[in-house]
Amino acid sequence: MLVGGIDMGQQAIKLAKRPHIIVATPGRLVDHLKNTKGFSLRTLKFLVLDEADRLLNVDFEKSLDEILNVIPRERKTYLFSATMTKKVRKLQRACLRNPVKIEAASKYSTVNTLKQQYWFMASMYKDCHLVYLLTEMIGRTTMVFTSTCDKTRFLAITLRKLGFRAIPINGQMSQAKRLGALNMFKAGECNILICTDVASRGLDIPSVDVVINYDIPFESKEIKEKGGRKRRADGGDDDDDDGDIYSFRKVKSSKKSRRR
Repeated sequence: MLVGGIDMGQQAIKLAKRPHIIVATPGRLVDHLKNTKGFSLRTLKFLVLDEADRLLNVDFEKSLDEILNVIPRERKTYLFSATMTKKVRKLQRACLRNPVKIEAASKYSTVNTLKQQYWFMASMYKDCHLVYLLTEMIGRTTMVFTSTCDKTRFLAITLRKLGFRAIPINGQMSQAKRLGALNMFKAGECNILICTDVASRGLDIPSVDVVINYDIPFESKEIKEKGGRKRRADGGDDDDDDGDIYSFRKVKSSKKSRRR
């Protein structure tokens, strides 16, 4: 496994053993292709692009292009995506030949027992409303999603100063620190996990009561994916189990309202 936050030297030692399967983030894979002596993908037979819609964001698109330029054209490619965006179609044309399309579902939905609320407020009041909401739900396991790594750290520090058991997790942390944060959350040492979108897919959390979108996602499907953290954690089939999603929608304050 090749991911950021882990020493490249240790990863290079494992690559020297010529593993049959490599699971990697695009950026770290490119780092090894450029800097690890003797490592290449010239004999690659199978390429799997999981969550291709996410791989094509500004952080990964350049790295992905570099990888596609150095791997053999004669290969089997498997592309998985939650959405079929223009960029995904472009990638499909670039790296697939005579593709077979398998569509599992065309709509996003949430279960009926999941309660969703939207709170409209001026951006200057978001922190106050977050503290109020967490105080009302004191003790419940909560995931708070923000748009930036800096915001996860700011909110975690602020909430801890106010007596909450909060811990951040984001893509700028080392792998060891991310795993440590998750383990503390799972063990109940901290009941509030402040996350960036790095945590919106694929996390295995044993129990989550509440999801708060401190920053509203651009796409509705992302809200449902984050709500899915709670449903998957509880098995997803218990009709008697209620969960909550709170989304903070900021609005601009008018001059009149500020005078008042």
